[in-house]
Amino acid sequence: MALGGNPVFNSKNYREQTRAVGATGAASTTYAQPMSAQALQDLYSQPSASPQETGRMTYADVINKTMLSLGMVLIGAAIGWQLPALMLVGALVGLGLGLVNSFKRQPSPVLILLYAGFEGLFLGGLSGVFENMYPGIAMQAVLATFSVFAVTLVLYRSGKYRATPKMTRMFMIAMIGYGVFSLLNFGLMMFGAVDGMFGMRSGILGVGIGVLAVLLATYALVLDFTNISEGVRQGAPAKMAWAAAFGLTVTLVWLYVEILRILAILRGDD
Repeated sequence: MALGGNPVFNSKNYREQTRAVGATGAASTTYAQPMSAQALQDLYSQPSASPQETGRMTYADVINKTMLSLGMVLIGAAIGWQLPALMLVGALVGLGLGLVNSFKRQPSPVLILLYAGFEGLFLGGLSGVFENMYPGIAMQAVLATFSVFAVTLVLYRSGKYRATPKMTRMFMIAMIGYGVFSLLNFGLMMFGAVDGMFGMRSGILGVGIGVLAVLLATYALVLDFTNISEGVRQGAPAKMAWAAAFGLTVTLVWLYVEILRILAILRGDD
C-alpha cells in the first residue's frame, strides 16, 4: 500500500485488521458429523457472501460516506456564506478536528461529520468574502475543483497516474517544504513584515506556488484512491469507509482553497 494520503489507512490498527481478514478469508465451519453428498452439493451451490454481508469495505460504502461528508461541508458552507464572522471559528475547530481524526485508531463518523461541517463554515465564509470582491469566483473555484478531481480519477482508473514509492517520497519532501513556507509566510503576514493579501504568495510567485500546491493535491488524491483500492482488495473492515471519506474530504477542501487563492490572485491583477 502506498505511503502517505489518509493517515488512518496507514495506522497499525488498520493494517492489523486488514491482514487478519485477508488471512482468515471466508468463515470456516467444522462439522462434528460427516455431511452427505447432497448437503455438500447444497452448500457449494449457495452464492458467495457479498462484502457487505461479511462486514468488509466496498466502493459503494466509500462513495456514500464521502457524499455524506461533502453534504455536511455544503451545509456548513451555506451557513458560513451568510455569517462570514464564523469563518475563523470554522478554521480553528476544523483544524483541531482534522488532527484528531487523523490520529484516531478508529474512525469516528460523528467527528468526521463535525469536521466536515466546521470546514464548511470556513469555506463558506472565505468564499463569500472573495465573492464580494470578485463576483463569480466561488463558482469558478467549485467547477475547477471537481474538474481536477474528475480528471485525476479518470487518469488513475486508466492506469496513467499511479502512486510509486519514488513519487511518494518526492511528494512528502515537497509537502514539508510547502508547509514550512506557508508557516513562514503566515508569520511574516501576522507581524506586518510583508504586504499584500497573501503575503509572499502574491503575484507571479503566488500563482506558481498555487500551481505546485494543486499538483500536490492531485497526487494526494491518487494516494487516497490507491488506499481505497487496496483497502477494498484486502478486505478492510467496513468502518474504514469513513476513514476513506475523511481523507477525500480533506484533500478536496485543500484543493478548493488553493484554486480559490489562484483565481483571487489572477482576478486581482486584472
